Amino acid sequence: MFETLIKKLQEDKYLTLETTPQHEPSMHNIIEKIKKFKINEKVDGFTCTDSPLAKLKYNSLFAAVKLQQEFNKPAIATMTMRDRNKIALQSDLLGANDFDIRAILALTGDPAKMSDQPNSKGVFEANSLMLLKMIKSFNYGMDFAGRPFKIEPKQIFPFGVVNSYAKSFGSLEKKMFLKIQNGAVGVITQPVFDIENAKKLLESFDIAKEGVEGEKKKAQLIFGLFPITKLRTALFLSAQVPGIHVPQFWIDELEKAHNIGEDEEYKIGMKLSRDLFNDINKIHPKIHLMTSNNNFNLANELLS
Repeated sequence: MFETLIKKLQEDKYLTLETTPQHEPSMHNIIEKIKKFKINEKVDGFTCTDSPLAKLKYNSLFAAVKLQQEFNKPAIATMTMRDRNKIALQSDLLGANDFDIRAILALTGDPAKMSDQPNSKGVFEANSLMLLKMIKSFNYGMDFAGRPFKIEPKQIFPFGVVNSYAKSFGSLEKKMFLKIQNGAVGVITQPVFDIENAKKLLESFDIAKEGVEGEKKKAQLIFGLFPITKLRTALFLSAQVPGIHVPQFWIDELEKAHNIGEDEEYKIGMKLSRDLFNDINKIHPKIHLMTSNNNFNLANELLS
């Protein structure tokens, strides 16, 4: 299952869909929405977020188990450094391995002060590079302290993330290099909204890979894609989310459409999003599709 996913990532077209487990003790609603639109037939796998914005949600590892069992497709489970120390992280990796959860997206995590749980404290024993190093140790049959396991874990495939835009792309290249050097098989960008931005990221990724050798050369950049169908979403992302660049022509087009009406706004936003999706597929068909609040109807329309 995972070997097939990684082969597609390295040699073929690759498409994953982000799922966000909810503030409830079940994945039923998400699974039913995926079934309703048959999105499982259009993607190569899923990702499961880990309490984004530090808001309490269903556990990402258990969510990955449910999706894999239901759809027989690989799920990449997000793990943040915010909530666990190195003991808990490794414990989770061991348990997940037994349930064949073997693709992990390593994140540092949003600050605990953003949480909806009063007075929560972040752990942040280190950043996501430590988790990548832990996974590397597991893949050599030992824990992070160098103690060998009596039964070697099944191979784990780690992923990382990177901003999609920066004033200096050199800073992004350094971050990409560190993630590739520490074993990331794929590095997922924050959403891109401009094909020129995507091309620049590809150039930076190639530069980052110049400093690594062997199997690490097979690491791939994966473009985050977030369809925008409302002007207010574009304005929010442009002004409030660091590391994302929404080009002015998107905002101008959505503003014209917004002044005509809601249907026109949706139509133009979908056209801009679909054009970008098609353009990325022409130059580098490795895409991670994200939507707000599991809006799989929007994802389905984009993929249809």
